[in-house]
Amino acid sequence: MRYDLDDLRLFLAVVAEGSITAGARRMHLSLPSASARVRALEHHAGVALLVRGRRGVRPTPAGTTLARHAREVIDRTIRLDSAVAGYTRSPDAPLALLTGGSATHWLLPRTLVTFLRAHPDADVTVRESRSRDTVRLLADGAADLGVVLENEARDSGLDLEPLCDDPLVVIGQRDGILAGRSAMAYSEVAEHPLVGLDADSALRHWIEENLGAHAPAARHRTTVADLNVLVALAAAGVGLAVVPRRALDAGPPVDVCDLRDTWAHRRLMLAWGAKERPASAAALAEHLRRAASPDGGLPGPSWRPRPALTAGGAEVGAQGAEGGMGIVGAPQK
Repeated sequence: MRYDLDDLRLFLAVVAEGSITAGARRMHLSLPSASARVRALEHHAGVALLVRGRRGVRPTPAGTTLARHAREVIDRTIRLDSAVAGYTRSPDAPLALLTGGSATHWLLPRTLVTFLRAHPDADVTVRESRSRDTVRLLADGAADLGVVLENEARDSGLDLEPLCDDPLVVIGQRDGILAGRSAMAYSEVAEHPLVGLDADSALRHWIEENLGAHAPAARHRTTVADLNVLVALAAAGVGLAVVPRRALDAGPPVDVCDLRDTWAHRRLMLAWGAKERPASAAALAEHLRRAASPDGGLPGPSWRPRPALTAGGAEVGAQGAEGGMGIVGAPQK
């Protein structure tokens, strides 16, 4: 009895997601194609592997057994590919780096500038992908390094190390809706007109997945593909926006308010691929660490404090009479 590795990967994705639709999306397959593959797998096995219900699917006892052995088979295949790749990889082959939308916006430019200058003989192929997809590609040995969200890679089996926090905040026009606010829940944010990223963006997926089925109805006045454009729209008063705090490092001045929701508190991790690690990959990892560090050369934040006023209207400087920030809601160090 022979099993197709792609069918096994699809089956594991379906079991992990609890849905054939979500598993198909994770494997970049259409729903009809994924459903046909799963049915063929069950026919090949000669036993039902999934219990199908109104709210998704769950593995049968036979499906649970298949999933356990499928993980072992795929893990062994990855180790085999990695071992062989050590003899076939060209020393001049470009490094493959995968990052999400937030890291692509601020971490990637700083990293590439310093790394490519310091290593003129090294090349880097960069691709933006969601953390879940990055984890899968790294596990398959299809990339050298990835920047992923901690809670989507914690149980991946990959070698991980923390890079930095990447919290989400809500921003708006100076002296607008957020004036005098330091923190608020997304449910309150959604009561106001919003601007957001396109529906296929990693950040939009992250927010919607964490809000779940009972997400508050929100009005998006427009959606765009670029974080810089999103920040500019929010700064102009078009609507509020939820963005990574790091996206504000070089943008127009805005009012900033922390999000109370637990899913807004994120951490970026450096993940290593399951393949040989050339010296250039270790060097690239070091440049990623430096770029993510507090002294990584980031420009001054656009949410810099403004002078506070005394009761008589006189400025008392960036630190108020009691050492407070000049604007309520500016991030605390």
